[in-house]
Amino acid sequence: MPITNPNYSDLNHEDMAASIGLKAKHIPMLIGSFLEESGAILENLSSAIDSKDYAVIKSLAHSIKGSAGTLRFNEVYEMCKEMEMAASASDTSFDYSAYLTAAKSAVATITL
Repeated sequence: MPITNPNYSDLNHEDMAASIGLKAKHIPMLIGSFLEESGAILENLSSAIDSKDYAVIKSLAHSIKGSAGTLRFNEVYEMCKEMEMAASASDTSFDYSAYLTAAKSAVATITL
């Protein structure tokens, strides 16, 4: 998947809740948890990329991928999946930093 620039600023909590089988009242809590956890994970991912620690890159990308997938942040899911797969293969030609920047930008558009 190519790098994308998704914008999640116009999330509809009703639609999101329906797509994951929850009530809309639970969505702000889930988004809040995702934002809190993903911030730290993305910063750690940046450090792992800088040190070319492919095992840590794989693990952290997997964490973000899972949470993003559950909440239907599909573009973030796909970009993190690409990072995870590349790190699994210790792919030195993959542009981890560009994917990380795109994922961070996408997450920054998420609001409660």
